[in-house]
Amino acid sequence: MTQKPHTVRLYGTADDSIVDGPGIRFTLFVQGCTHRCPGCHNPKAQPAQGGVDTSLETLQAHIENNPLISGVTFSGGEPFEQAEPLLELAQWIRQLERLGKDGTPKAPLSIWIYSGYTYEQLLEGIPNAQALELLKLCDVLVDGLFLQDQQNYELKWRGSANQRIIDIPSSLASGRIVPWNF
Repeated sequence: MTQKPHTVRLYGTADDSIVDGPGIRFTLFVQGCTHRCPGCHNPKAQPAQGGVDTSLETLQAHIENNPLISGVTFSGGEPFEQAEPLLELAQWIRQLERLGKDGTPKAPLSIWIYSGYTYEQLLEGIPNAQALELLKLCDVLVDGLFLQDQQNYELKWRGSANQRIIDIPSSLASGRIVPWNF
């Protein structure tokens, strides 16, 4: 799959998601996923040839102009298979300064990312060279393939029991996987 410079191929977005991490989130559903998990909640996002190339500037405007969001979530499809443009977007999010109506600084936006790849694979640079750099800019990773035989609707922010919710900065600092506490 190739996309134009400074674009990401998207299946769609959600301006005010409450199911893709804590708070109100702007969620990007990237197009394309080589995992093709049976029972995937977003099977139309799997083919690489679908979706729409969307400029990073358009996404930045959506994020910047939504005063209600507390974070951005990269979901899919498979975000790490489009690590290069998402890395650029994550760098922009990290530099974004938001002000409240009274002019005081607002908390920075958190970045969550969902992936069929495991934390360990991403540390090794799988599926691409930018994977680790993108991972380092995110706050939380929900990792692991969706396994239909481990599906559980009562799990918070994940679809199957094998998936982990990982605190990325703490894990990178300690050299071991640290679960995100919620």
